[in-house]
Amino acid sequence: NLIYREEEREMLPLCVDQGLGVIPWSPLARGLLAREPGEPTPRASGDAALAGQLYDHEGDADVVEANRRVAAERGVTPAETALAWLLARPGVTAPIVGATRMEHLEAAVRALDLVLAPEEIAALEAPYRPHAVRGWIRA
Repeated sequence: NLIYREEEREMLPLCVDQGLGVIPWSPLARGLLAREPGEPTPRASGDAALAGQLYDHEGDADVVEANRRVAAERGVTPAETALAWLLARPGVTAPIVGATRMEHLEAAVRALDLVLAPEEIAALEAPYRPHAVRGWIRA
């Protein structure tokens, strides 16, 4: 997703080279790329610890703001711009969307037809700062 892009270094190029499709999880960064900053949701209150472990980099808020700005300029939702960006990435075949309401699913479907201009993609990517690689396996 726009907030954690470390798979672009090695994993996505490897998958493209080997002809493997990629199904990204958390394309909206546990909702951070889709909702208003600080907006309470049942999921946000239920997994605040996990979201804090994954999306706590000092530059993450700048990425969220860039996404909101591009979405506003296009007249679409932030979820749509974040998903459209992800769908345009090499190797990405279909993200796992955690739709809990019909409007979530409708936004995901609209993102299929949203083609971002190169300058919009640049604006979305500009604030990103590399993160330490994270994963689920702990030693």
